[in-house]
Amino acid sequence: MIPTAHIEVKEQGIIAKTVLMPGDPLRAKFIADTFLENVEKFNNVRNVFGYTGTYKGRKISVMASGMGMPSIGIYSYELFKFYGVENIIRIGSCGAYTADLNLYDVILANEVWSESTYAKVQSGYDKDVIAASSELNSKLEKISEDLGIKIHKERIHSSDVFYRQNFEQYKDICKNHGCTVVEMEAFALFHNANVLGKNAACLLTVSDNLVTQELTTSEERQESFTNMMKIALEMAE
Repeated sequence: MIPTAHIEVKEQGIIAKTVLMPGDPLRAKFIADTFLENVEKFNNVRNVFGYTGTYKGRKISVMASGMGMPSIGIYSYELFKFYGVENIIRIGSCGAYTADLNLYDVILANEVWSESTYAKVQSGYDKDVIAASSELNSKLEKISEDLGIKIHKERIHSSDVFYRQNFEQYKDICKNHGCTVVEMEAFALFHNANVLGKNAACLLTVSDNLVTQELTTSEERQESFTNMMKIALEMAE
């Protein structure tokens, strides 16, 4: 059933089989403007921009997800279910829970832990850990090696809350659940992929460190996290 309530594309084939999904619409625009050729903008609804183009002659799409699991839950579900998308790679920012990770380090999520009820409400899934697609992760690891870009393979935390009343709670999450970074979308993305028989992965760049209190600016988050972009773009087909 297309177009959907949130994506205005009326024909199959305009959106590529592989979609890169940053949270920020302006990061999606930056990727399209900087890295892609033969670009066609396919979505303007709610200013959640989507683009299809070619990278090194191969087709790929990039579309924003917005912030939080409800938002990426909608967009990723519609892309998987109604537009024939097979692979979604989230490319986002994260906060580090350990001083061992530095600003701009690239993280590849092996699996994600969350206290969110998204998966339980969506389809009755009652576990709190979901793994990334092993096939996608293997490809992304190989690409990172070929490009000479170091990645850290980690269990990540997907949170529904950005401003926790008890800031220090991150220490317990790190200790008790083995999570080294936090973001807000991957749990819903991975769950949708599993429900619909698709593939999902998550590449992150450390934008701030909760231990050292180091942080990047909003402009840096939008335009300077290029290593993870270069890895993900090599998935173009």
